[in-house]
Amino acid sequence: MKKSLVLAMAMALGVTASAYAANPFSDVPAGHWAYDSVNKLAAAGIVDGYGNGTFGGDRLMTRYEMAQIVAKAMAKGANVDRLAAEFADELDSLGVRVAALEKKSDNVKITGQIRAMYQGFDKAFASKNAADKADFKKASSTLRTRLWLTGQVNENWNYVGMLQNEQNLINDKGDEGTDFQRAFVTGRIGGVKVEAGRNNTTLAAKNVYDNRTDAIKLGFGKDVKVGLQYGKANPGSGAQKADKYLAATVEGKVGNLGLNAGYYAFDDVAIFTKTNGKLQDANIWSVGADYNFGDLKLDAMYLASDVDKVNDYKVDDDGWTIGLAYKGAKAAKANSYGIYGKYYDLGGGVVIDHGMNSDLGDNLNQGKIKGQTAGVHGFKGYMLGVNYAVAKNIVAAVEYYDLEAKRGGVDDQVIWSELVFTF
Repeated sequence: MKKSLVLAMAMALGVTASAYAANPFSDVPAGHWAYDSVNKLAAAGIVDGYGNGTFGGDRLMTRYEMAQIVAKAMAKGANVDRLAAEFADELDSLGVRVAALEKKSDNVKITGQIRAMYQGFDKAFASKNAADKADFKKASSTLRTRLWLTGQVNENWNYVGMLQNEQNLINDKGDEGTDFQRAFVTGRIGGVKVEAGRNNTTLAAKNVYDNRTDAIKLGFGKDVKVGLQYGKANPGSGAQKADKYLAATVEGKVGNLGLNAGYYAFDDVAIFTKTNGKLQDANIWSVGADYNFGDLKLDAMYLASDVDKVNDYKVDDDGWTIGLAYKGAKAAKANSYGIYGKYYDLGGGVVIDHGMNSDLGDNLNQGKIKGQTAGVHGFKGYMLGVNYAVAKNIVAAVEYYDLEAKRGGVDDQVIWSELVFTF
């Protein structure tokens, strides 16, 4: 055994030789250059000599003998990946998993989330479920399970996939579906952050859009961040929201003040029909700001669109929101909590698929409330919410919405709640 190999193997164990009794080998006396290292290896059960009280340090070892030593070191938790790769065939014959392969498997991580959700509406709304088109619902409840798979491609690139199962708990029909909802890669090309594939996309703080897209996304800058996106606004299941879309955003901070702006162009928006039945495009702009007062955060946003008419109905082509939040529950910190609220005054021309936790915003905007004239309306009203980490990785939230459609005088209230387990 060479000097460098003995020392490297001993260092990999991460303990000092003084912790052990004198070594048992007569040919490695005290004062020998390898005394401490051999002592450590022998005490840890990594080497046992040749059974005659000698270590045999000057004797050439076979590859099989060396593989045995590597296998024992691996069992003790030593980092000997390079040696394991060199003796992979011999280790395989010994029934030992090669460290390089173990490391590769560790690059694939599985995380998950289980969410139990309930929302109860004051007024009934048309169900999104194709099997229940004739029904009007006043409540919905689902159990959603998500599994994320993250694989490291190399030092700069990762792959992410997400599998989702959702079960309808409001009826006895056994409604459920499982699909592979997200699949994308993230990485860098030079100083540009890149994401490509199917993932969830939020635009204008969820006021314009919050759903899946098939897109490529580019990010530039550090203090002032510029984002560019191009793709298709299609969630992959259910109704298509629009055809192609383009988004350009910029954001930055000045002390505690955050500023943001965005431009969003959508082709053939599903809810924006003309009098001839054809779909029309939408160009939407947003400017926003937020200010951090420590635990308290204030935010506001203004939005405008070139869509002011849908079918024969005139719709508001602008809107605004204002929000206030105090702290916020953190899944990793038990007993953390947050209180928050938001006021909405959004014209129908700026909302394509709103991202509030309740379905109420989209229901009012798209005419899904029973007794409401079909079409794009816009809505106004407020939301109040609270979240609380009941234990580590278990967060509960309750939100109350009171919104009114801008056309037709139809309003509705909803209580939305969830309990989320993260693992």
